[in-house]
Amino acid sequence: MDIDASLGGLAYRTQQIQQPREGGIAWVPMIDGVERIGVMRVVAADLTTPGLLESCQALAALATLLIMSKAPYMDLLIEVERSRAMSVQAELLWAFLPPRTIGTESVTSSAVLEPAYNIGGDAFDHNLTDGVLHLTLLDAMGHDLASGGASATGIAACRATRRSGGTLPDIGTMIDRTLDNWIPGRLMTAVIANLDSSSGQFTWINCGHPPPLLIRDGHVLPQVLDRPSQLPLGLGFHLDAPPALHRERLQPGDRVLLYSDGVTEARAPDGSLFGEQRLADAVIRSMAAGETAPEALRRLIQNLLSYQSHQLRDDATILLAEWHPPS
Repeated sequence: MDIDASLGGLAYRTQQIQQPREGGIAWVPMIDGVERIGVMRVVAADLTTPGLLESCQALAALATLLIMSKAPYMDLLIEVERSRAMSVQAELLWAFLPPRTIGTESVTSSAVLEPAYNIGGDAFDHNLTDGVLHLTLLDAMGHDLASGGASATGIAACRATRRSGGTLPDIGTMIDRTLDNWIPGRLMTAVIANLDSSSGQFTWINCGHPPPLLIRDGHVLPQVLDRPSQLPLGLGFHLDAPPALHRERLQPGDRVLLYSDGVTEARAPDGSLFGEQRLADAVIRSMAAGETAPEALRRLIQNLLSYQSHQLRDDATILLAEWHPPS
């Protein structure tokens, strides 16, 4: 179904039940936590019956749990979800990637990655543990299977170190060492960060990657998160000197935008760059219109594809984190 031109698509975009005027049909969002999975079509003689829509929501929630529990082990569900064949490197990376949206009442993180069926070296990770949101965005050199393998290795090294109690500099050092040992000569840029959901303390390391953007009250605060960039990962530069750790205290409602250079360096047919300002403006407009973070990023990717005449020359990955503590 067309997400932008159907009632089912409207239910998916807004995460609200939608019904045509003539009645008898309802489109119910299917949501796993805060991750949009799809929509369920309901047909009934009389949907005005008290409690019926609530029952439909319960059924949609149950169907979502069934799909999410079976999808990793049932190719039929995966094949139905896809619109075309996926490259080997994309298949490798998607097997490692987490859900695109996670969150609590205090913090939300949402990510998109294009071209979804033929990604090369980009990858993201986010995780919530003990009130801390962890964010990782990696960009490995190249667009081949080795690039996908490097990114998957980087994600694995990040998780292994994090789960063993390692700090952000420890994670950078481990990725650097692992790539240098097992995939020599493969450079990787990275931003790896933590956001404390109780205090708003944002800490991060940056190894050769575009700096994060801070969005506050509908405006980008220029250079607030700019710090001297460290050398990329993969050549052993950080084995003796771990990446520097940076800190910034956020305010409630702040959003942090991480992105790969495939976004800002996208070129229109006339050669003009998409740029950082156009990226920030697109996110700000969508959020000001009341759209959720996943929907804002979906529309942003549409704009990016249209800007390049639907011919992406590099992977484009965007990760948007928002701190919204209860008042």
